[in-house]
Amino acid sequence: MSFAGALPAPYWRTRSALPGFGLSLGFTLFYLSAVVLIPLAALIIRPWEHGWSGFVEEVTAPRVLASLKLSFGAAAVGACVNTVFGLIVAWSLVRYRFPLKRLVDALVDLPFALPTAVAGIALSSLYAANGWLGAPLAALGIKAAYTPLGVVIALTFIGLPFVVRTLQPVLTELGCEHEEAAATLGASRLKTFRRVVLPALTPALLTGGALAFARAVGEYGSVIFIAGNLPMKSEIAPLLIIIKLEEFDYAGAASVGVVMLGVSFLILLGLNALQHFASSRR
Repeated sequence: MSFAGALPAPYWRTRSALPGFGLSLGFTLFYLSAVVLIPLAALIIRPWEHGWSGFVEEVTAPRVLASLKLSFGAAAVGACVNTVFGLIVAWSLVRYRFPLKRLVDALVDLPFALPTAVAGIALSSLYAANGWLGAPLAALGIKAAYTPLGVVIALTFIGLPFVVRTLQPVLTELGCEHEEAAATLGASRLKTFRRVVLPALTPALLTGGALAFARAVGEYGSVIFIAGNLPMKSEIAPLLIIIKLEEFDYAGAASVGVVMLGVSFLILLGLNALQHFASSRR
């Protein structure tokens, strides 16, 4: 009789602490490959049918650069605005009680449920020169609709829930004990927020801002109605990709997509590194 057969099963057969790990890992890799990796690989490979020089010529065209600048710039501005005001909204919903609080909390999720085309039509109607919000702005000499400002407004609208919903559980878990302790030690409210609350919220703020930015970069439906879509002025990169696809310029559309993918990946990588640094210093 062999030595392995003489020993009890636990001694010669290593059992996984997670049953079904191999099957789960295989399914996960298959699913990610089918849904994420293979489409991204196809996107990266397609532009090279024109060679490196053709790719560079495509992505450095003035119209492409202008659309990329508007998309990333507006997304960054919208993410910064949402980071500030999303913190205020989340703070109000978690720390205070007021009438219609449940309604306000439900309205935060409205950009999730509202179709993007409907949101774009509503925003363009509100911020047009004769709209409820556009008319007062026009009286001040500010034109919102059909300008780059309209793009920022639309991207801010669709990105707010990401920041609020990311901060709410962190604020709930944080509680008020640390703030009360700081107050008993004589710290002012501003100093308490800056020294106690803000460091604890920084990772969540960065996460919410990164999610809002990532969502805004590729937004299409809610922007085209309020942007004006003028080349070199208010044309976003996703719209330019659609135009190239309608012209059967698949390599050109993929080239713009590759640039958007690469820049977005680098920005999100930097934000994740900053978030990790902020978490490690807590």
